Amino acid sequence: MKPSKLLISLCLAAALAGPALSHAADAPAARHALVLMTDFGTSDGAVSAMRGVAFGVDPNLSVSDLTHNIPDYDIWLGAYRLYQTANYWPAGSVFVNVIDPGVGTQRKSVVLKTREGRYFVGPDNGLFTLIAERDGVAELREIDEKLNRLAGSAESYTFHGRDVYAYVGARLASGAITFEQVGPVLPSESVVKIPYQKAVLVKSNTGDAIKGIIPVLDVKYGNVWTNIPKSLFEQLNIGLHDKVQVRILHKGKLINKVVAPFEHTFGGVEKGKPLVYLNSLLDVAVAISQGNYAAKHKIDSGVDWEVEITKVEK
Repeated sequence: MKPSKLLISLCLAAALAGPALSHAADAPAARHALVLMTDFGTSDGAVSAMRGVAFGVDPNLSVSDLTHNIPDYDIWLGAYRLYQTANYWPAGSVFVNVIDPGVGTQRKSVVLKTREGRYFVGPDNGLFTLIAERDGVAELREIDEKLNRLAGSAESYTFHGRDVYAYVGARLASGAITFEQVGPVLPSESVVKIPYQKAVLVKSNTGDAIKGIIPVLDVKYGNVWTNIPKSLFEQLNIGLHDKVQVRILHKGKLINKVVAPFEHTFGGVEKGKPLVYLNSLLDVAVAISQGNYAAKHKIDSGVDWEVEITKVEK
């Protein structure tokens, strides 16, 4: 008896569907972006070695660079660059961060997971100060180097960026391990944080002022960024074109004082003139239109560079 056309069609459909269903069941976990940040520079092979480790874990990984030009050992600047960029990457992204003057010492190697589901791999030395404060710590885990370390690297003590962090970050981004397999849980509040002056509104009889710090400079153009957010700045009731006084101090010593208008764009003032504006993170900043404010006034950045802002009454 000949098989019916319906039976033939069903058998053919099952044959075609079977492997596809099996393949779907065995599909690997979703890959996520791996983002590298170091103070290594790119004049030698250190960054390439980290990339090689990542591609050795999974040749299909998407590996990008945040920056490798953090000044030597500048943990604070590394913390700020994470704060500046991380939220523009999708949830699941894995950031490998190596500004690690204490490499090989007793400082912990960790992976921090934020509440929005991004992962930060590196030494627990203050690098995650601003990320932890802004985004919150969903969970913190110490890397178990007995299970999560590049094979053959046990006697290497000074390149955890390659041997531990790039390896763990790549395994996490590729889905080769879960976050739970990184290592034991640490208390979320134990994240090491760098102390600094948070932006605050100070009220007085002589007029309100906002105090903060200069966390970073706009390196290319010399604009002076502050940690004073738009929401706090607005409490001074400063409108477009209103005059603003900015005082900049280093370790309590006045370095620069300027009165400049608040503008939306650099074109709001003539070339060479100062202005106060909101930068791309909607924090207050000071600049010279088509000039370098920091270089002109010998201003740098960091937790010991303070800033005070007041409204100049008409």
